[in-house]
Amino acid sequence: MLSRIMALGVCLIVLWGCSGPARVETADVKSDLGRQEVLRTYPAFGDVDPHEGIGDRPRRYPVHGIDASRWQGDIDWPMARAAGVSFAYLKATEGGDILDPMFRTHWTGAKTAGVRHGAYHYFYFCRPAVEQARWFMRHVPKDPTALPPVLDMEWNHQSKTCRFRPTGTKIREEAKHFLDILERHYGKRPVIYTTVDFYRDSNIGQLKNTEFWLRSVADPPRKTYPGQSWTFWQYTGTGVVPGVATPVDINVFSGTLDQWRAWPK
Repeated sequence: MLSRIMALGVCLIVLWGCSGPARVETADVKSDLGRQEVLRTYPAFGDVDPHEGIGDRPRRYPVHGIDASRWQGDIDWPMARAAGVSFAYLKATEGGDILDPMFRTHWTGAKTAGVRHGAYHYFYFCRPAVEQARWFMRHVPKDPTALPPVLDMEWNHQSKTCRFRPTGTKIREEAKHFLDILERHYGKRPVIYTTVDFYRDSNIGQLKNTEFWLRSVADPPRKTYPGQSWTFWQYTGTGVVPGVATPVDINVFSGTLDQWRAWPK
């Protein structure tokens, strides 16, 4: 493990210099701090472990962002924003009793730097959705400028306390309950993040009136999730972003820059 971490560190130093220049767009909109935003679009970030099935497809999308948790440590948000990070989803909570220790730091840092930001909750199948929703609402500010919350649903395959695998019907019921509670509280319908195996096993795509954030690091979503519409695509878990000291998940928004400015409607 230590040798891998050292190797990744070397790769990061090299690849930081390889991230291509981003195109600069000056948007006639206001940031959270009330100043004009300067968005860097179509960024070309590095990748410690790129997959040939992805290629340069992410560069076809103008708006890129990251998701981060305690494992990214301190982030230089102004540097990340200048490099082309237009948004950040930050891990807030897990289950009904875990708060990510870096959440408040990341939330404040992203907001201060003018990076559009939101929070996500990692679902735990051994607690009712209502308990988890209350835990999330206890810790995530009710900020009208924030992005919609995200419900992260994937198999808890590494959990030491919960190996329960509910039926697809039960999963969809609990997910809908969680989404409904948060929508009433925050005034925005949450997005669901999911992975290939969980999507297949649970049929979570059957949920109506739901936007999806799909993980697909070997192929584009149209191949991995045929017929499924998506709002965000997580195309790597080993991205290299200036201002972030460790490999990080990188995502693209599905639409144009104008659509990004207007999202969510």
